[in-house]
Amino acid sequence: MPDSLPPPIWVATDSALHVMLDDLFSQARVAVDTESNSLHAYREQVCLIQFSTPQRDYLVDPLILADLTPLGPLFANPNIEKIFHASEYDVICLNRDFGFTFANLFDTMQASRILGCAKVGLDAILTVRFDIQLNKHFQKADWGARPLTSEQIDYARFDTHYLIPLRDQLKDELIEKGRWPLAVEEFERLCQPNGTHAEPMESWERFSHRRDLDSRQLTVLRELCGMREMIATRLDRPPFKVLGDDKLIALARIMPDSKKGLVEAGLTERQVNRWGAEILRALERGAKASLVKRKPVHRPDEAVLNRQEKLKAWRKKVAEQMGVESDIVLPRPYLLLLAEHGGHEIGSIMANSPWRLEQYGAQIAEILGV
Repeated sequence: MPDSLPPPIWVATDSALHVMLDDLFSQARVAVDTESNSLHAYREQVCLIQFSTPQRDYLVDPLILADLTPLGPLFANPNIEKIFHASEYDVICLNRDFGFTFANLFDTMQASRILGCAKVGLDAILTVRFDIQLNKHFQKADWGARPLTSEQIDYARFDTHYLIPLRDQLKDELIEKGRWPLAVEEFERLCQPNGTHAEPMESWERFSHRRDLDSRQLTVLRELCGMREMIATRLDRPPFKVLGDDKLIALARIMPDSKKGLVEAGLTERQVNRWGAEILRALERGAKASLVKRKPVHRPDEAVLNRQEKLKAWRKKVAEQMGVESDIVLPRPYLLLLAEHGGHEIGSIMANSPWRLEQYGAQIAEILGV
């Protein structure tokens, strides 16, 4: 990494935020990244937002700044391109925590995938294209801790520092290969947060389709999951750092009734000493509670499944010809909808993907027998 770069600008006051925004709003494009604390807190939150322009790198501290709403118009501005690498999760987190909406994104990872690059991680790309070695040691760091170390600050700033020149290279190559219209469609799709809007599910229900657990064991598992959530909330810790899923399943199977039995089920002495009494109470409740009911599994009918398989085989063949992964040819949401509707609504299903519709619409119609 170059040693001659000026330090990034730390933004933790309202005045510094507005000075930064004056700069960002004067740009045609800005690079963006975020760091969160998903491995270190019960409820994940964005702990750092990085911005880069051709001249400066900024680090915004959301844990100090009380109001980040002034950033909203920047993300929603269609005249300023926001450059991310692997934007999907950043968009979800920024929308979840601050309600930001997005327009005019460029995703350097998705652009690399559309070009058929073998390696699309930012560290690998920067090594190949700019001979830059990134230190990924802090990928799983606790970004909610303060103060950040100098090494963390360097790590954070270099996640955006090279994105603008990288974007310029990738765009030129996309145009040269005739894939720029496809990239534009993908970037527009990535502006929409892709979080799940499904019916909320209790944590134990993730295991409800395991056929190796009977109804009583699932009932015990429900109590154990609830107990784990309470402890994780109390400690502000991710649930898996209290007890892993494998240990919950082992406890539900064996249903020990003593601390010695907890150790035999695979718990550590530390876990038993800290939470053994709570775990045993949860096991006792589960042994006596009314049995849970498994939810029926929805399975598409055979005709839909057959259409899915035909579309998967077709897109795999096309992807091999293009030198890309299959979902670049036809993303899964389109594939599922086309199979569900039997191809009778190809135009409306693919209305937001006119390039794919023009390139592949007739082939898809033929495959589906329309």
